[in-house]
Amino acid sequence: MPPRPHLRTSRQPRWLLALLLGLLLALGGCGSLPANDQQSPSHALPISQATTLGRLASQLRQQSGSRQDTGFRLLGSADTAFAARLALTRQAERTLDLQYYAIHADASTRELLAAVRDAAERGVRVRILLDDFNTQGPDARVLQLVFVPGVEIRLFNPIRGPRSNGFLRILSSLHDFKRMQHRMHNKLFLADNAFGITGGRNLGDVYFGQGDRSNFIDLDVIATGRQVRAMSASFDKYWNNPLAYPVETLLSKKEIAALTPASDADPVPDNHGVGPLTPEPAARHFPAPMNLAAQNWIWAPSVLLSDSPAKLDPEDESSNDSPTVVEGLLDMMQQARQRVVIVSPYFVPGDKMMERFAELRQRGVEIVVLTNSLSSTDAAFAHIGYARYRKRLLQLGVQLYEMKALQESSVRSAFGSSGSPSRASLHSKLVIVDGRILSIGSMNLDLRSKLQNTEVALIIRSRALSEQIIQRMQPLLDNGTWKVLQQPDGSLLWQMQPPGSGPDQFQDPDSSVLLRSILWIISPLAPDELL
Repeated sequence: MPPRPHLRTSRQPRWLLALLLGLLLALGGCGSLPANDQQSPSHALPISQATTLGRLASQLRQQSGSRQDTGFRLLGSADTAFAARLALTRQAERTLDLQYYAIHADASTRELLAAVRDAAERGVRVRILLDDFNTQGPDARVLQLVFVPGVEIRLFNPIRGPRSNGFLRILSSLHDFKRMQHRMHNKLFLADNAFGITGGRNLGDVYFGQGDRSNFIDLDVIATGRQVRAMSASFDKYWNNPLAYPVETLLSKKEIAALTPASDADPVPDNHGVGPLTPEPAARHFPAPMNLAAQNWIWAPSVLLSDSPAKLDPEDESSNDSPTVVEGLLDMMQQARQRVVIVSPYFVPGDKMMERFAELRQRGVEIVVLTNSLSSTDAAFAHIGYARYRKRLLQLGVQLYEMKALQESSVRSAFGSSGSPSRASLHSKLVIVDGRILSIGSMNLDLRSKLQNTEVALIIRSRALSEQIIQRMQPLLDNGTWKVLQQPDGSLLWQMQPPGSGPDQFQDPDSSVLLRSILWIISPLAPDELL
């Protein structure tokens, strides 16, 4: 499929706010979800020294000589992110667990899903848990993996309606608008309960530097040790939750098979009747699997933050007493003495976060925020919420940097993307406190991540890992951003970095009058928590 870097492929259906709210009443009689009475519980298998990855995890721990029980390796480029996932898939011998908001049907997933198919054929138990919002159109093809023996696929918080037409799917669920807005945004890739990956990336070309028109600048971390077991436990909570529906209970075999036109080429040919999952790609270069044993692993204290899946059920109030991932990050910021660095592609702080920023600034803590500009974001409606807070943030003394859409190759490769198009969109999600504590995960610093989505994040206390990220981030701040400033009359000014490298701008740079006008009209109708 063609890449969709400027559509809402990585985030929730923010554009639903543009639909006529009257449809909610008109569709009030539509059907609800079926009973989820065919779900069989299953759990992560204990790590085993009989597996290659299990032995390697033990060897790395012994060789480290560290008292810490978890090792980390930053996946700071598109190539390393792909290579790490490919290595885990090819070396897995017992289990593969994948939990994602979106898996797009394109060239990069063709390679990864072929490796997943091969793993299942050699006896690996494969569990794939997908949020159901993006399993439509061409991306629904990935559901055909359920035909491969050894592969189970479950869809979280399903949306009713035809998968061939996303607009009709949404219309058929507008009567259940509140539930539809709650999405599973977690991202985990786990192999043999020995190694795991989390971060901002979904699976698809634009996340692995293979987009034809644009790529995401993103960041992941691979872990080995105790926190992998915590990641597996988090996966199991969602896999066995009543909102996780086996694909077969939502679609018949005939319906799954019909998701793909017969004329498309089969990306993962096999003998099990699996149809084509993605179209035949043009020639692409993909990196070889990562040599996990040869990496520089950093062993450090850490904790996994994971939202309760009950957060996605509007009728389940049990999650009200559970702290959210975003609240955990606010507590982490409270420890700051010198500097907080925030990277969030969609940044809508809300009142509570603004209060925390005010407290930090009163203590003299420097706050630096990097987010998307209107021209670089793939979610223009999300920019509405951020724009509401710009002046208040600047008045507090928060330093605001907005990423330019057009980036030099040296800047893109320095902070997570190496594709050929010069256009880029920020998708990394991290917080660094005093250059010694960092968080990497699926969460954005916005009210949607706090209130509507479920998220997962690793908090790691490591100066070495923090410094690696800062070194990659600095070229982007220095040469790939606009710094937002407030003038004496209260208006905003965008200063290209480095200062003097281009003329100052007095409107959102590189954006059209039409787009700014549309957002201005929509803004009064768009509450922060839905942006």
